[in-house]
Amino acid sequence: MTRRFEYGALAVATGLVTGLCAVALFNPLQKVTAAPKASLDLPPIKLEIPANGPAMPVTQILGKTQELTALVLGSARSIRALSNRHTASSKHTSVGLSETFERLGYDLDSIKSGASDVPRLFVASVPQDLRHVREPAKRKALFVRTVLPLILQANEEVLANRRRLIELRRRLSEGERLGPVDRLWLIVMAEQYGVKRGEIAALLKRVDIVPPSIALAQAAEESGWGTSRFVREGNAIFGEWTFTRSGSLMPARRDQDKAHRIKAFGSLLDSVRTYALNLNTHRAYRKFRTTRLGLRQQGAPMDGIKLIDGLRSYSERGKNYVKSLRSIIAVNEFRHLDDARLSGSALSGGPLI
Repeated sequence: MTRRFEYGALAVATGLVTGLCAVALFNPLQKVTAAPKASLDLPPIKLEIPANGPAMPVTQILGKTQELTALVLGSARSIRALSNRHTASSKHTSVGLSETFERLGYDLDSIKSGASDVPRLFVASVPQDLRHVREPAKRKALFVRTVLPLILQANEEVLANRRRLIELRRRLSEGERLGPVDRLWLIVMAEQYGVKRGEIAALLKRVDIVPPSIALAQAAEESGWGTSRFVREGNAIFGEWTFTRSGSLMPARRDQDKAHRIKAFGSLLDSVRTYALNLNTHRAYRKFRTTRLGLRQQGAPMDGIKLIDGLRSYSERGKNYVKSLRSIIAVNEFRHLDDARLSGSALSGGPLI
């Protein structure tokens, strides 16, 4: 019966892949990538979960995550409906987005002190006029408030997978045989994170969060606080390289001996997710992951300053790049945001090691 289920699942997957290939063949994607023109101002969405009840199944958590993402990147009808409720940000200007943040009581100082959580508000793209905001403090604050919820959302998704891995490891250690759904999920995770099948310990070293202080500092450094052409045209917050022409942007000042391009994304959230996966899988960031695992094993908090030295290879500037990130974290007090969390978080409690 089990084998019959697995064969059926594989047959369905094969059919889906074949269908997607056919769609791609007869309806190819556009080669020009542009940032979406809409930004949605979602009110805080609380995911209800009993304080002392059983943990929410990861499929349910991920389902709600996809539901939230769908709202952010939703249809024109959804965009118009929300625009009718919050006209200030429907123009997708810096002023409109700032007014939306103020209406929601989204205050960075309050979040840094632990007095409030971050609203579940996911912006599809930075305002095109952000670079024209003259006051540096206002421009930076608007950028941070835009990117922080996205970083926390990506971390929530990773932590959901991490908790499931830990639960499966426990069940295996007790001699339990995993069902076909769990086995297939482990295969997918192994492929995604580049480890051998069945090596849960190796997965746990990779499936973990990026501290918000590090992600914010790199986002600011790589995107010029949200003002670069790559962010405006391709939602590329972290300046990730690619050698594929499709879905990428050509650097204006690339050296003649270089062939790289900058990867573009359909939304800011996609950029954050890919960035996190990059740090969690690329061999250049093994030191980062090893240090992070050490903090987990010690029961220590995920302190960005203690992990940042493992990112020297992210830039050709090496030590100077890390030094710049440290300065950004210190000057902007990003370290106080490492404990920030989204409002109504569905992932409170539960083991992480």
